[in-house]
Amino acid sequence: MTKLHRLPTFNEDGELHVVVEASKGMTAKCKFDPELGAFVLGKPLPHGLVYPFDWGFIPSTCGEDGDPLDALVIHDAACPVGCVIGCELIGVLPFEQKQIGMPAEKNDRYICIPACDKAIRRDVLSARLKKELEQFFVATTLGSGKGLTFGGWKDHRAAAKRLRKGQKKR
Repeated sequence: MTKLHRLPTFNEDGELHVVVEASKGMTAKCKFDPELGAFVLGKPLPHGLVYPFDWGFIPSTCGEDGDPLDALVIHDAACPVGCVIGCELIGVLPFEQKQIGMPAEKNDRYICIPACDKAIRRDVLSARLKKELEQFFVATTLGSGKGLTFGGWKDHRAAAKRLRKGQKKR
């Protein structure tokens, strides 16, 4: 299998690569295991919760938690796990998560739209959708002992700047 975690962050057209780990509607997250070269079950979501959009990681990046940066791809489709989507970055929700007895870690959520879907507008992030996504992220931590602190939504320029800090040197 391709070493998905080592794909370039951007394709030749300048689109951001996002590797899907959980398709829209899934009740569990898969996680790419580079040693196995396969996706493994990461964690189930709390009962009754599903991913509202495709969820994945941005290859050749690294967040404070040691994992690739997280991304949510807003669109109506549900791409299969392992699919690589060429995306346009439209924003980021910075936040910190704190496990009891551990220091807080930044774990931003990058928000994207598929570059190939011209029906989705860059201004898709309404105030209501932002609030719903915040509540989704809080709900995914139920029972984990983690607390979240949001840093306020940022636009695509701020998101791109933050993303560059998380890119691995190739």
